[in-house]
Amino acid sequence: MTEYDYEELGLVAGLEIHQQLDTATKLFCNCPTVRREPGESSRSFTRYLHPTRSELGEIDEAALEESRVDREFTYLAYDSTCLVEEDDEPPRRLDEEALETTLEIATLLDATVVDQAHVMRKIVVDGSNTSGFQRSTLVANDGEIETPQGPVGIEDLMLEEESAARIEEAEDGVTFGLDRLGIPLVEIGTKPDIRSPEQARAAAERIGMLLRSTGKVKRGLGTIRQDVNVSIAEGARVELKGVQSLDDLEDIVRGEVGRQVELLDVAETLRDRGAAVGDTHDVTDVFEDTDSGVIAGAEAVEAVVLRGFDGLVGREIQPDRRLGTELSDHAKRHGAGGIFHTDELPAYGVTDTEVETLRTAVDADKEDAVALVAADAEVAAAAIEAVAARAETAIEGVPEETRDAQPDGTSRYLRPLPGAARMYPETDVPPVEPDPEGVEPPELLTERVERYQTAYGLDAGLAEQVAYGAHMPTFERAVEAGVDATVAATTLESTLTELRRDDVPVNRLSEETLLDALGLVESGELAKEGLDEVLTTLAEDPSLSAEEAVEAAGLAGVSETEVREAVVDVVERNEAQVNEEGMAAFSGLMGEAMGALRGKADGEVVSAVLREEIQKRA
Repeated sequence: MTEYDYEELGLVAGLEIHQQLDTATKLFCNCPTVRREPGESSRSFTRYLHPTRSELGEIDEAALEESRVDREFTYLAYDSTCLVEEDDEPPRRLDEEALETTLEIATLLDATVVDQAHVMRKIVVDGSNTSGFQRSTLVANDGEIETPQGPVGIEDLMLEEESAARIEEAEDGVTFGLDRLGIPLVEIGTKPDIRSPEQARAAAERIGMLLRSTGKVKRGLGTIRQDVNVSIAEGARVELKGVQSLDDLEDIVRGEVGRQVELLDVAETLRDRGAAVGDTHDVTDVFEDTDSGVIAGAEAVEAVVLRGFDGLVGREIQPDRRLGTELSDHAKRHGAGGIFHTDELPAYGVTDTEVETLRTAVDADKEDAVALVAADAEVAAAAIEAVAARAETAIEGVPEETRDAQPDGTSRYLRPLPGAARMYPETDVPPVEPDPEGVEPPELLTERVERYQTAYGLDAGLAEQVAYGAHMPTFERAVEAGVDATVAATTLESTLTELRRDDVPVNRLSEETLLDALGLVESGELAKEGLDEVLTTLAEDPSLSAEEAVEAAGLAGVSETEVREAVVDVVERNEAQVNEEGMAAFSGLMGEAMGALRGKADGEVVSAVLREEIQKRA
């Protein structure tokens, strides 16, 4: 990927971090915040959503475009959801646990808490909320975090309800699950202080660390999402949604900078050529006898003349994405499968003769390009108008818009940027007066890593794994109960990972079960070498107690006499090797002895006895 002088280009970027909170109940009802499988749903219902006017009588442009795509939305309800999620019952008051966690996050961001928090409605008609809007509350603003490249301001901290989970998408509709809808979510928006891809990553890492330091956020795939706003001096603000990882974040910023650089170069060339967008034309007759399968199967073919665009529609602006791809994205938003354009024709069954006939039909000169859409008549007409509108903005430069971030660092068009008309007051939920007094900031994960090294003697790598891992609270409880810190850390971060790779259902192991198993090791009732087998037994049958699992696995502790008997047996079977190698035979015999005892004895005890027996014969 091309590297740019970001300072010279005037790069300005800001982040929006969305993090689910790990509360007992949802933000506006008493339903649990647990996720469910689609097959567990108890019933379903359908809705059609349409945009509404704001308090000033305005309709948000992004919502209006979304509503032009005629789709039916199906929602899966569960025995763990209620009428609030279905928008058939008014919301309850703002969840107190969620607000308390948000205030804790505000202290970590050094943000100022508002005197009174008002719930607002944010129009959303993509089906992800049954009501057609998302409830959102400003809790704090004007904070700041530090990065190695300099400070980044925090614009606002919002407490919101999570959207419904998208389960399945078809041509005419989308299916959502209500299990996720309403889970408390914080949105942290930074000020546009970020000046490089590296700083974008550093800021996201810092915010992520602060959020996890609370110990009150959900973990796992989909529980945190990152959006980034990017612009350069001569470009425009573009919102890139759904960045999945920190590595992707850097690539997305670099990719968007490159896209805007290329679009500005294309615009300059178009203006130098005196480019313009011509009228649209029905050219169905041109392709009456075409061999192109896509066009032949369409009800109508609409075309638009792009004067002065020849050679530029096929210009690459991102890897494997061209200006024509941008035009195609807009056509797809109106139901078409995409576009054809003369920079890539003849191809796809379209012949030279048909291209020349098309140019004649729309009065296109050799320096012009022609874009066409083949679809149902109504769709084709709407799609070609969208293509023409996007071509107009190509002459101007970079359009402001919202785009969908892709894993390869590119992005595709989603919708226009939302405006102020998107928000209006929620009248069903009373305002609250947040009280930040007495809110104690938690120990930061970075501080926790240092403490684990100094207090428990963990090495830096293991200390960081535990501190940043999902089992950190379990580790804290284990060492508080007297379990050896290294044993607890290794079990929670290494043993469980290895068992998961072996397809052991470790997700069925509760925190209490893990603590009970570790407690048996601490009391000497179970050798630590037998922990993986006991945990496997417990995962396969969660109804067992830790003591019962030890018995079921045949790992009840053995006496030192029994250990010595097993070791002596191993040494005698390998007497010739011991006589020849002496203590050098230790490593091989240790493995054999541990295998004979099958995890019933502590490795340190076996090691000491084995050394004694070898020395007797050396």
